[in-house]
Amino acid sequence: MIKIKFPKKISEKNLIKFFNSEGLKDLISKKKYMVDGYQVTKKDYEQNKSDKKGKFDIRKTNNPQPPEMMDLYRLYQFILLNKRTTVLEFGCGYSSLIICKALNKIRANNKGKKPFKRCVYPYKLFIIDNVKKYLNIVKKRLRKYGLIKHVEFTYSRSKMTMYNGNFATEYSKLPRVNPDFIYLDGPNPFTINNSINNFTVSNSDMMPMSCDVLKIENFLTPGTIILVDGRVANARFLKNNFKRNWKEFYNKKFDQTVFLLDEKPLGPFNKEQINFYK
Repeated sequence: MIKIKFPKKISEKNLIKFFNSEGLKDLISKKKYMVDGYQVTKKDYEQNKSDKKGKFDIRKTNNPQPPEMMDLYRLYQFILLNKRTTVLEFGCGYSSLIICKALNKIRANNKGKKPFKRCVYPYKLFIIDNVKKYLNIVKKRLRKYGLIKHVEFTYSRSKMTMYNGNFATEYSKLPRVNPDFIYLDGPNPFTINNSINNFTVSNSDMMPMSCDVLKIENFLTPGTIILVDGRVANARFLKNNFKRNWKEFYNKKFDQTVFLLDEKPLGPFNKEQINFYK
């Protein structure tokens, strides 16, 4: 049985200390602006306040969202505590910076050594996004922090598709990587431009429904972790279509679903990989 380690609770004071210690004081929120339970930019907050007809929908904003410190801290800890080596991120943002920080920490702890024999991309982040604007913002941010060296960016259109007879979305191309940690937070359904049988997720009463993880499921190695940020309906869709032995953990407070691929090792190389995580 493969085990997973979860982040411990942290106080607001220690949360701020963490970001300062990691050289990320720019991410510390001096003032938070909230709309419908979401932390938003000041510009979005003011737009919502001025919207007399109540039609403002934070899901449709073109403004990059501010860093949610607790979510970022938990993402960092999930990667660090479970000693992940190769991360695939669907969608990008401040999460990309945090993932790089965590991978850098693991690299340092392991003195830069290759973690296990079949680790093809040690301590590397693969990002895929369907919005060039956000990719460019993240590239600039990672350059600022000197973290872009071990990151591969993929721009890809995202479109409606059918998966097992169900409507879903897919990226047109995926990075050539077999990750041991997947962070699912994209694409935004309102960036999907096509429809099938007149149906599309880019409608206000729909929700994200990505199927990309399902298409690579058979290649993932035992021990792989998937973190779905929000997107509960999408997480349930994944669960209902998985073919392998995944353990599910849902945290209501943080609105996060975690899946762990808990199976016997595929062979000696995968066993070495799993032992590295312990």
